[in-house]
Amino acid sequence: MKTSSDITRRAFMTRTAGAAGAFTLGHCLFTTATETPASERITVGAIGLSGRGQYILNSFLQYPDVQVVAVCDAIGTRREGAKKAVDEHYGNQDCRTYIDWRELIAQDDIDAVMIATGDNNHSLVSVYAARAGKDIYCEKPLSVSIAESRAVVDAVEQHARIFQCGTQRRNVGNFVFARELAISGALGKIHTVYAEKAWADSRFHFKVLPEQATPKYEEVAWDLWLGGAAWRPYNDQYHTGFWRNHGDFSGGSITEWGSHTVDMCQWALGADHTSPVTYESINAQGDIEAVYADGTKLILKKGLRFGSCPVRFEGDEGWVETGDDNIIETFPASLAANRHFSGGYPADNHVREFLNCIKSRQQPRSTAESAHRSITACHCSNIAFRLGRPVTWDPEKEEFPGDEAANRMRYRAMREPYMI
Repeated sequence: MKTSSDITRRAFMTRTAGAAGAFTLGHCLFTTATETPASERITVGAIGLSGRGQYILNSFLQYPDVQVVAVCDAIGTRREGAKKAVDEHYGNQDCRTYIDWRELIAQDDIDAVMIATGDNNHSLVSVYAARAGKDIYCEKPLSVSIAESRAVVDAVEQHARIFQCGTQRRNVGNFVFARELAISGALGKIHTVYAEKAWADSRFHFKVLPEQATPKYEEVAWDLWLGGAAWRPYNDQYHTGFWRNHGDFSGGSITEWGSHTVDMCQWALGADHTSPVTYESINAQGDIEAVYADGTKLILKKGLRFGSCPVRFEGDEGWVETGDDNIIETFPASLAANRHFSGGYPADNHVREFLNCIKSRQQPRSTAESAHRSITACHCSNIAFRLGRPVTWDPEKEEFPGDEAANRMRYRAMREPYMI
């Protein structure tokens, strides 16, 4: 006699047989003609051209129905390097350069923008781009405060824009397969999900570095690079990596990878329009236990397996774990038998989905709302860690009921004129 779990697993195995192949075939629909008339191309401006920005820019350049017409960065060498790459790709000298992203988004001939500034300015530039009528591909994490990513959602909805957050694992085969396992019932009722954070501890800081001579505006537009963050004297370490653990510019370890891993957990739970309701730091390293309204637990910790940004979904009848090195392990093992995926975390399919959605006017998988909800869980986790005590969150009202100290931390004071 077959048990209900046997039937559930059999149905899943039948439905997802050759899942890797099905995923690939599905994305074959994303291919475009080798030649696209100029009048039918999506014109793109790229804002933020560091290593990640260059990578995403190349993802856009490969598609013949795209024309990158402008690039922008506060750092001169990045700006000129990107123009050179774009011009070489198209065999001309037509790519325009901008220091100030506000000038780029004001251009009428640009349909969409790619935003890959530092984390500090993701929400700021996204809100202004939506108001300017641009569709938006924005790198993660979406914000450095809860209020700022909510402002992105509101602007995107008000101006009817297409928005894709750069949480590209929603379009990477092994992560998609793991999520399908979770929602299919093959693992039983999911009771705990695990999201990797970047480092073993959750510390970040607010240090001010000693002043250096400020470069010429064309070399480093320091005021623009700071954006909404508090003013501080120039020091080149800020824009060459020091910002990553700095509380004015990022959310440290939890948002560095949590913007991906918490996002995958939220997607697997069907929680793209909510967040956990309680958060507690459970050890000196700042690992977090968060609990959803239905009792499901989200654990943010260091120590999962299988490459960068791994996740694990546990149900009362089985579990799945996967990461960027493409390994999937399940219990029972039969759930992942003969499943093979290419490694890494390529953004090409994610960019392609965004371009298709510009044409269809349907929102993609990583919407502003889903990105806001997952980064909110990260921010709430950081707030609990910084306060050194549990906090309770109301995902409907988006506030900490009766908790004045925590509620103040939903916002940061933004510096004029970089305010939203």
